[in-house]
Amino acid sequence: MVSSKFQLNQNVDTYMRLIKSADYILLHFTDLSGFLKGRTIPVEEVENALTEGVGFDGSSILGGVGIEESDMVMKPDIHTFTVCPYYFYNKGVVNFICDVYSPDKKPYEGDPRYVCKKAAEKALAEGYELTAAAELEFYLVEKNSKGEIFPVENHLIDKQRYFDIAPGRDVTEQYRMDLSSTLTTMGITVERMHHEAGSAQNEITFKYSNPTTTSDNIMRYKFAAKAVADKKYGWIATFMPKPWIDKAGNGMHVHLGLFDSKKGKNLFFDPKGYAYISQKCRYFIGGLLEHARALCAIVAPTVNSYKRLIPGYEAPVYITWSKRNRSALIRVPEYFPGKEKEARIEFRCPDPLCNPYLAYAAIIEAGLDGIRKKIEPGDPVDTNVYRLSEEQRKKFGIKVLPASLKEALEEWKSDEVCIQAIGRETAEKYVELKTQEWKEYEPHQKSEVTMWELQKYLYA
Repeated sequence: MVSSKFQLNQNVDTYMRLIKSADYILLHFTDLSGFLKGRTIPVEEVENALTEGVGFDGSSILGGVGIEESDMVMKPDIHTFTVCPYYFYNKGVVNFICDVYSPDKKPYEGDPRYVCKKAAEKALAEGYELTAAAELEFYLVEKNSKGEIFPVENHLIDKQRYFDIAPGRDVTEQYRMDLSSTLTTMGITVERMHHEAGSAQNEITFKYSNPTTTSDNIMRYKFAAKAVADKKYGWIATFMPKPWIDKAGNGMHVHLGLFDSKKGKNLFFDPKGYAYISQKCRYFIGGLLEHARALCAIVAPTVNSYKRLIPGYEAPVYITWSKRNRSALIRVPEYFPGKEKEARIEFRCPDPLCNPYLAYAAIIEAGLDGIRKKIEPGDPVDTNVYRLSEEQRKKFGIKVLPASLKEALEEWKSDEVCIQAIGRETAEKYVELKTQEWKEYEPHQKSEVTMWELQKYLYA
């Protein structure tokens, strides 16, 4: 049997051969707001970058350190090596995702990737191993001279375009194939792809992994989607939650599984349970429902997010759970009933502009809080929640998600479980950033999607 250390050394040798055939290296990390940041170095600097890291000014990053402690180091994680398609830059370019350190070589506590790793490690110490997946939706658009945007498929008046695939109707199939090939080149296992409900709205689903790796893949998915659209088609790929008020929004449905770290058993499965889920799974759901209003501050992190979270477009509004039911906040998928490996939950309010590392950290802690405290989720609501009257919702005790970023931030401030999930100092910086974002928006506040939002979120 070949040792894992020997395999890693073999991989490093392979990586170095590939790296030295490139021209440049992209070094990426994710800031507090979920934006991709980084530096580019010539290939000649790679060995120093891998051993020592690359310095940068951490005080110039939103949500970063103070100016008096600005020197920080980004160090590539060798396991994240990938190759970019040549046409992205018309040069040989490879890429690493980096961890962020202070000059004393200690991990930076405010690095979202480190926050996510710590959350997974805490769960592991309690005997739990988590699997995470995400379904990210996005639109392909063009922009006119006035700054207005429109879908690249603007030739049909149909509002329901889900699963369109016929040539002439669907002009984005080739793009999806190109993006799928790019993701495969970048080491991401693509499972399926399809046209979503909106005009030129798309989704490509990739294989689940641990929360940190899935977060890495989310950031690369967005990077690749934008690059393929721009470099090959002259389009804009936007992950903005609600580009138009009368079209379907872009969600990032999060799937989670929970396994026994020693035995490998799926702890969410029970062949006799409702929707084949266990009591432990019900407690996990109970934790998410308990903290749902606070979680929105992290998983639906923009002003525009709350124009997506409205009735009528399959985006959740009401704090309920159910099997199969897409009007519920938490859905238990039931494509293949009774199969142990399929037992998982889907949390439906996150959108693609969230910082995935922070989102998974907070979601994990909220769910595990439910297990620790044995929080019952209440009865599942198996009917279309949107069709219930206000009186019926009150009878079921159904609460509502926040209606604005401001409201979500107020919920967040009083939720100690969520705050501890990402660290108090990080949480304070996050609230400060998002409060400022709300203040910037207030003069432009309207029920429709504003030009301020387009300028702020189109390329986010």
